[in-house]
Amino acid sequence: MSTKLPTRPAKVLLSSTPRFAIVASEYNPEFVQALVNNTCKELYAIEEHCVIELFGVPGSFEIPVIAEMIAAQKRHDVIIALGVILQGKTKHADLIASSVSDGLQHVALKHAVPVIHEVLLLSSEEDARERCSGSKLNRGIEAARAAFAMLRVREEVQKKKAPRGNHPPCPKKTVAKHAARPGSRSRPAKCAACSRR
Repeated sequence: MSTKLPTRPAKVLLSSTPRFAIVASEYNPEFVQALVNNTCKELYAIEEHCVIELFGVPGSFEIPVIAEMIAAQKRHDVIIALGVILQGKTKHADLIASSVSDGLQHVALKHAVPVIHEVLLLSSEEDARERCSGSKLNRGIEAARAAFAMLRVREEVQKKKAPRGNHPPCPKKTVAKHAARPGSRSRPAKCAACSRR
């Protein structure tokens, strides 16, 4: 368990205003509202002109389906999922938490959009208070900083992405190795490095 918040990231230089979608559970409102408040406050502290849209759902289990709909619209740079699940006497909380984690990961991979997972599975209200309202382990602040950190990484990856059609020349030895003999009906030479013909 992390006992220290990540440092506040520097402002990310983007071509447009960063847009964040927060999907928050309306269950355990005392704690989730504190998460939402701290997340928004930190997002504005990093970039005062950022756009935040809040979507409320009945409980944590419903977060992934709304995150999926938001991701499919491709209007937001990052999705932030916020919720609090308190352990009870049965395994119900574990089942919900596992399902939410799998669902959010699926959304992120399917749409290649950063999804910040701060749906917390906690053993007591005291733990919830510490992580939602406190300053030392506040997961709302952590969510906002992670969101901007992912924005920065995404920008770096996109800048390094090679444009289509600018494939580097295939090594001569590789081409020669696969070259067809005159008169043969072999397939065109294949580049072993890129699997392109």
